[in-house]
Amino acid sequence: MILNPGPPRARNAGQHLIFNPQFTACLCPAFMIKPLLRLSILSLCLIGLVVGGVSAGPALALTEEQNLVAEVWRIVNRAYVDETFNHQNWWFTRQRALDRALASRDDTYQAIQDMLAGLEDPYTRLLPPEQYRSLQTSTAGALTGVGLQISKDEQPGWLRVIAPIEGSPAEQAGIQPQDVVLEIDGVATTELTLDEAAARMRGQRGTTVTLQLLGPDETTTRQVSLTRDVITLNPVVAALKTTPAGQRVGYLRLSQFNGNASEKVAAAIRNLADQGAEGYLLDLRNNPGGLLQSGIEIARLWLPEGTIVFTVNRQGILDSFEAFGQAITDAPLVVLVNEGTASASEILAGALQDNGRATLVGSTTFGKGLIQSLFDLSDGAGLAVTVAKYETPAHHDINKLGIKPDRIVDSVPLNRDTVATDADPQYLAALEMLSQAKVLASAS
Repeated sequence: MILNPGPPRARNAGQHLIFNPQFTACLCPAFMIKPLLRLSILSLCLIGLVVGGVSAGPALALTEEQNLVAEVWRIVNRAYVDETFNHQNWWFTRQRALDRALASRDDTYQAIQDMLAGLEDPYTRLLPPEQYRSLQTSTAGALTGVGLQISKDEQPGWLRVIAPIEGSPAEQAGIQPQDVVLEIDGVATTELTLDEAAARMRGQRGTTVTLQLLGPDETTTRQVSLTRDVITLNPVVAALKTTPAGQRVGYLRLSQFNGNASEKVAAAIRNLADQGAEGYLLDLRNNPGGLLQSGIEIARLWLPEGTIVFTVNRQGILDSFEAFGQAITDAPLVVLVNEGTASASEILAGALQDNGRATLVGSTTFGKGLIQSLFDLSDGAGLAVTVAKYETPAHHDINKLGIKPDRIVDSVPLNRDTVATDADPQYLAALEMLSQAKVLASAS
């Protein structure tokens, strides 16, 4: 999709962030991009401006700082998914922001953040240049920080862990999905935005950050000190496993949907087929999402035909992405999901479930059904804007609800050494489901 950002230069308009609600706070968040989604964007002819109570026509020059505010306002005005702008007068919001004293870039960023705050959408946000560069770097597969993907609860505003990144300091410290982060180095997370929290968890390799955590079933908090590190993201882990009945199963663990995930998954499927895999187990647990296009491409590896996902823009217009051509394999498939399965992961899981291609095993997924696009701003900053929502092929809106697996199996705390072993009850249940399949055929 190509969003037309209009006068503000938005080179990356249409890059889609289907990560989690969340942010990769390692970091540099990791979620976005290749343009695909097609939206109809209303254009607006700006005919006047009131500054300091004086009516001004379009010829009145704005300061550099005011121009940046206006640039952000125009992008949101044209692209935001809710054309009521959270039931507020968006034009008056612009005027109030321009009336502020903008003596510095920090003042301007604060004015923009206050303007966006009225939308009450944590995913539509300003990314200052350093954070924006970190975000762009992360899509290349390298992160620096502690390795947490986080979301922000609406009330009371704590940070909640979506999932730790595999092999990260956070995972090694035993941090689990659904843990609440109460403080970062003594600062309450209710006082921080997602980006501010991520910035506090970033830092030079070898330095430490202390988190105060509370687990979902815990009554007392705990403190964890993490040493920041460079984290390399390898999105796919593959291995040949066996069911209790002795059938050979291709196990694929997908940790995020980055730019090369589809290519890696395709290569892994073919390699496992060459090894004699008779069925497949796709592990999407604790996968926070990533690129919309990547999720669609991976769905097409498994689906020969059918709708993958519907998207709904602010005019309520439906668009869809379809599977076409030859899937790599028609062998039986089971997908593992849990409460850390979010966004693009939910698109893939929903597509495979609704099309009858796979059985889902595990626990109910996170529930993020919103799509963001990323826009370049003229000063090197970025703007993430919620531009659409999505529905599964059966028209299920999973936002804040998640996807319910076909077979519910409770999660247990796991680490890198116990995932996909006899200590992993969800994995064992998935193997059992595969062994019960009527036909286990070699992958085509």
